Formats: sequence, structure tokens, C-alpha cells
Amino acid sequence: MPTTSADSSNSNNTGPWDSKLQQFHGGQEWAYLDNFVEDFSVTTNAFGMPESGKQAAVESVQHGHHYPPADQEPAKTSLARFLWPAGFESERNRLILGNGASELIDLVIRMAPAGTWKPGPFRTQYKEYERSARNNNFELLSSDSTAKANVACLVNPCNPTGDYLELSEVKQWIEANVLPGGYVLIDESMQPWHSPEFRDHSLVGQREYVQRLYRENSISVFVVHSWTKLWCCTGLRLGSVVCPTADHMRDIKKLQVPWSVNTVALAFLGAVVSDDVYLRKTWQSTSAWRSQTVARIAELFPQWVFHGRPFLSWIWVDTGSEETAQKAVDCARAAGVPVRSGRQGYSLPSFIRIAVREPSKVDVLIDALKSV
Repeated sequence: MPTTSADSSNSNNTGPWDSKLQQFHGGQEWAYLDNFVEDFSVTTNAFGMPESGKQAAVESVQHGHHYPPADQEPAKTSLARFLWPAGFESERNRLILGNGASELIDLVIRMAPAGTWKPGPFRTQYKEYERSARNNNFELLSSDSTAKANVACLVNPCNPTGDYLELSEVKQWIEANVLPGGYVLIDESMQPWHSPEFRDHSLVGQREYVQRLYRENSISVFVVHSWTKLWCCTGLRLGSVVCPTADHMRDIKKLQVPWSVNTVALAFLGAVVSDDVYLRKTWQSTSAWRSQTVARIAELFPQWVFHGRPFLSWIWVDTGSEETAQKAVDCARAAGVPVRSGRQGYSLPSFIRIAVREPSKVDVLIDALKSV
């Protein structure tokens, strides 16, 4: 029998998370399964950690007795070149790296104007934004509130629901939901999966629009990325924020503890941003594998409803009932292929989230789901 950190029959089990203090996330159960095969509970890249980054990270350990560079260079400039292939020199002073996106989310919300906070328009979204707003004593508005907020946070593409707004719709949402003088955080962590043209669909390349909003309405737009998903390095912790101005970047740096991104993570980042082969594989295979997985699960459960854009690295599934979803979670865990329950954190107990993975690993998941 697989071993777990807690009784798997307990539907409210949060494993190693302190439910009174922390926000629940997936990605923990693998360490407690003696029959572990693959982690379907996280939205990381199906190809795993790039070999280029892994090699750079291992080699960097020899420098572990030195402090990391306080200016995050040359990794920060390498990421700037990735985000802005043309003209990165004039953009990199708005960019800052962090110990995962979660660190930067909290820093930006801490320095934001006090008052109300509002999530994106979807049924739920990545919860660290709400957690930080709650910890910093914001009044929380609902996603369907018509009121504008001092701080608004939109996850686009939305994890876990799979909803997605096109660039023009994002701009409309910002202008309809943020008060003058307010902050807006747009999380584009999953945007790079869109296609090789993902930059054309991103706010990162909309400097004139962002600066006009700030100049005319004092609205500050921050574009957040968690790079641990695209390059499958959740254990290394890598995130970034593109700020509206260099002054905003310096305000974050003032609050950020020194050396928050370690030597290994910086070396990894410096290598993977130029790994074009890895990205081409990602764009070529993710949509196909996702479509295949949806079709195979739908054949078993034609009544289940599948959500999300075809390019995404996960599938958001409504099983139709809490009991069915919990059975799916339990069966997957027992087979060493854990999936993410929608109960913990999202309070949507009939839903499960399933990562896109290569077909042989999906075979194991499909066999497990046959017992639901």
C-alpha cells in the first residue's frame, strides 16, 4: 500500500500544509507515495526540468560558498532578452526576480494602496493573491462585484479554471475594475504555453499602454510570472515581475530581502531562457497530449465536463459530484499518480485538476480512474 502523510480517506486532508496559516497547493503528495509514478497535481511542463537548466544548476553548486549576485545578474538580463527579444536593454530596468512568484505577489500587495481588493472575473483563481490581500487587511470584494478596487488581481490564463482573456479583453477588464491610483497585478505565468507568438498576446509588450494608464490615471500595472511552471523547476523557486516603471521596481527591491534568488536558481534561469529546443517541444506536444487525455477520460466518463483552452498544461474537470471527485482523487493517489482536488483551497469539491503528461504516464492514470 502507498504511504501518505495523512489518511487518504480524509477529504479535508491538507497534508503538510498548516490550514490555519498557509494556502493549500498541490505538489506535495509525491514524497509520501512509495509507488510514485507521476505528479498530475501540478501544472508544470510535461517534459520535466530542461537538461540545459539541470546541468547549469548542478555546476553552479560549486559556487555555493559565495553569495549570489545582489543585482541578480546576468540572469535578469537573460530573462529580459527572453521577454523582449528586441529592445530588452530599455526594458530590463523594470524587471525584478523573486523567490517564486509568491514572494513578489506579497511584496507588491504590501506596497499597494490600502482599501479594497478584487480578483479576476472567473469562478476561482490562484489563491496566493487573496491570501496576501487578506494578510494585509484589504477589504475583499467578490469576482462579480461591479465596484472598482484599489488593488485588482487577474490570473490569465486562469489557474485552475482554464479561462482566458485576449489582450483587448484584459485591457477592458483593467479599466473597468481598478480605481485611479490603484494597483493591478496580471499573472501571465501560463501565457508562454500559448504559442511561439505568446509575446504578441502579453501585456509585457504593451509598454505604451501601461505607461499611459499610469500617466493619465495613476494606475500601476504589474505583470507577474512564475517560471517554475514553464521550466518545471518548482523546487528552485523562480518568479519575476515586470513593473510599470523603474521606480516601482526599486520600491519592490527596497522591501525584498537580499539574495532571495539563490545561485542555483539564477544559473538555471540563465540556461533555460535560450533553450529553444525545449520550448519547441512544449508548443508542439502540449496541446496534442491534452486533447488525447481529454478524449480518453471522456470515453470513461462522458458526463464529466472539461474546461480550459487547448494550449494549457492542465485540464480542469467537473465530475458532477463531490463523491465522484473524491473517488478520483483517492484512486489516482493509490496508483501513484496524484491529481489536484478542487476541494482544498478552491472550495469546489466536484472538480479535479489534471496535469498534461506524456501518454505512457496517462496510461497509469486512466487505469486508476477505471476504479472510480
